[in-house]
Amino acid sequence: MQTAQELHQDGFFSKLFSAIYKRKKISLGIYGPVNSGKTTLANRICMDFAGRKMGSVSRVPHETRSVNVMENVVLKLKNGSSIIMDVIDTPGIATRITYRSFMRYGFKKDEAVERAAEAARGVVEAIRSMERVNLALLVIDSSKDATSQVNWVIAGNLKARLIPYIVVANKIDLPYARPKSVKRVFPDDIVIPISALRGDNISSLYEAIVSLAR
Repeated sequence: MQTAQELHQDGFFSKLFSAIYKRKKISLGIYGPVNSGKTTLANRICMDFAGRKMGSVSRVPHETRSVNVMENVVLKLKNGSSIIMDVIDTPGIATRITYRSFMRYGFKKDEAVERAAEAARGVVEAIRSMERVNLALLVIDSSKDATSQVNWVIAGNLKARLIPYIVVANKIDLPYARPKSVKRVFPDDIVIPISALRGDNISSLYEAIVSLAR
């Protein structure tokens, strides 16, 4: 039988601690349709636990056009439980992108065409990022129709990759929010209603993340 010193020399303990560390760290991917509040939620998480924002927020669609990552964010609960996360904010996923939608926001045609091309590349990048994600948040604007095709596309991609996910019924601060309708559309999934902007019920989401990550 090997002694503790021999085991240490063989790298046994370093491998053991490495395995434990890996189980305590996850890659958290944030996905959703355009303007569902993904970056607002990413900013909320990163501000709460890292003290700085992830990215900028805009009413213009596809403002986030590339994947952004903040590494080693330590999510801590009041009961002492914690998880280390690489938070991945992704571009809004859409099933149809047209340059005309950008022209409505004042872009000239050439600029709108370029933005549309960037947005399309961002959608591809967002889907590809699922390959490195352990846990995902599907962010849905609860003031809109939850049966939107893009929601099914995102959920289907996550299920196909066997990635556990939480449906986040966002924007419950809006007067026409219908978080219960989101639950009816996704009856077999974990659905957490929140306001990423105001922080309403955000602690329930944090608890769900830690619970599902373990």
